[in-house]
Amino acid sequence: MTPDAAAWDALRLSLWVAFWATLLAIPLAVWVAWLLARKDFWGKAVLNAAVHLPLVLPPVVTGYLLLLAFGRTAPLGQALNALGIQLAFHWTGAVLAAMIMGFPLMVRAMRLAIEAVDPKLEDTAATLGAPRGMVFFRVTLPLILPGVLAGTVMGFAKAMGEFGATITFVANIPGKTQTLPSAIWAALQIPGGERQAVMMVLMASIVAIAAVLLAELLARRVAARIAGA
Repeated sequence: MTPDAAAWDALRLSLWVAFWATLLAIPLAVWVAWLLARKDFWGKAVLNAAVHLPLVLPPVVTGYLLLLAFGRTAPLGQALNALGIQLAFHWTGAVLAAMIMGFPLMVRAMRLAIEAVDPKLEDTAATLGAPRGMVFFRVTLPLILPGVLAGTVMGFAKAMGEFGATITFVANIPGKTQTLPSAIWAALQIPGGERQAVMMVLMASIVAIAAVLLAELLARRVAARIAGA
């Protein structure tokens, strides 16, 4: 038995959503991870709690909060709609939901990588006259690249598997907002749909394994390059 057209559509949408959710989250995740790892400021504990909140909240609650904030009748949602930006019940909303759910995993991996870098290396570069921005891009970022890659893969995998927040915020519209997890859930609601669900589970597993293997390969190359520098 082969996947039907709806399954392939759900896979393509999941990949598209996961790609944009991960890509948009990377710069913010690196910045937040650096703040939490290197800076002491008022409200740091609050920021840390806010970052990790999606991990402890039920995904449906996160989706409902997104619906309250960005729904078509919400003030913010209406303002965005006036600008031509639609989130609720649209694939762009799935990107936002997946980004929020995967963000804590990305930040945690990147923060651990930054904390593993000796601050003396950064301080030495700064004392030689390098601007702080250049120190980060020339010293810190190359050293934390394996952690950034690990966080990116974790965020992508979470985005691919996100279900609760997504279906609550953007519903389960075939061809429009139906991602692979939503399609699997829909197949299981139909008598005799188990076989199709199994095929989609295999599709999701193959993508996840391929992403992990690719990240491992890239991390090894980056580590080898750093060691040989």
